[in-house]
Amino acid sequence: MNALYLAFAYMRYHWGRSLVLTLVAALILFVPIATQILLSTSERSLVARGDATPLLLGSRGSQLDLTMAALYFSDERPDPIPMSEVETVWDSGLGVPIPVHSAFSSSGFRIVGTTLDYFDFRELSPSDGRGLSVLGDAVIGADVAKQLSKGVGDTLVSSPENLFDLDGVYPLEMPIVGVLAPTNSPDDQAIFVDIKTAWVIQGIGHGHKDVVTATQVAEGTAALSNAAVVQYQRITEDNIDSFHFHGSQDSFPTSAVIVVPNDTRSGTILKGRYLDSEIPAQLIEPAGVIQGLVDRIFRIKSLLDAVTTIIAIAALAAIGLAV
Repeated sequence: MNALYLAFAYMRYHWGRSLVLTLVAALILFVPIATQILLSTSERSLVARGDATPLLLGSRGSQLDLTMAALYFSDERPDPIPMSEVETVWDSGLGVPIPVHSAFSSSGFRIVGTTLDYFDFRELSPSDGRGLSVLGDAVIGADVAKQLSKGVGDTLVSSPENLFDLDGVYPLEMPIVGVLAPTNSPDDQAIFVDIKTAWVIQGIGHGHKDVVTATQVAEGTAALSNAAVVQYQRITEDNIDSFHFHGSQDSFPTSAVIVVPNDTRSGTILKGRYLDSEIPAQLIEPAGVIQGLVDRIFRIKSLLDAVTTIIAIAALAAIGLAV
């Protein structure tokens, strides 16, 4: 009891020194524990997303860029792949292809053009509003709604990726028709539209409206414009029927294609069809790519652990000297 009394009296008298020693000891314990928790959480999140995606089809090139763009909607821009590859998978009868077009953004969040199969595949459902049903509709993730303070009835405007390359790319105003329930995944930070809406943003599809009517010209209320048509920047009930696409849909682009094989055998057959390096498309397993990324991260973690250990030894020596 006397020893405890003396220790408590010492701490009261030297409260400043005692506080510093306590904080230093807490930091020595907190830093490695917090690092382990942060890295473990990141690893589980990364690996889970990869494991949940069986196969990924895209243009031949960096597998990591393709995976990050299609699964995490990052800023990487892999070469687009034509929609004819989607039809090829459909025609094979070996799996379900889900295109993912992630070339554009709005208010700092990635616009993801896809099909309704994506929502079933990721088990996404709106907590407010409804899903995609009309060209131009947008459904936003939970984080998008929270950070932008937007909800059903509000609008978003697409942003061009390059301010110096606006040819054919027109900002599109998109009404928000639904807000997705939180999933603690990259889907929370995405703006989902139909892939045809993404093509409209890209300038592949557009609507037309007459600049002036013949009656207006005859009455002198309007001058005849050199251009016969102007392009809409918003899709409404009045102009949606005028929207159309130029060219064959098979040539239209998508960033990647998630492929969900019917079974293990179907997946093996599909992978075998893309083994030839001369084929411009590649079919990869995202889980393996993500695992490689995680392994590199944990090599850095080993170095971080060594630095933390050295600092901890030095700090403990200083505390021992002070005590």
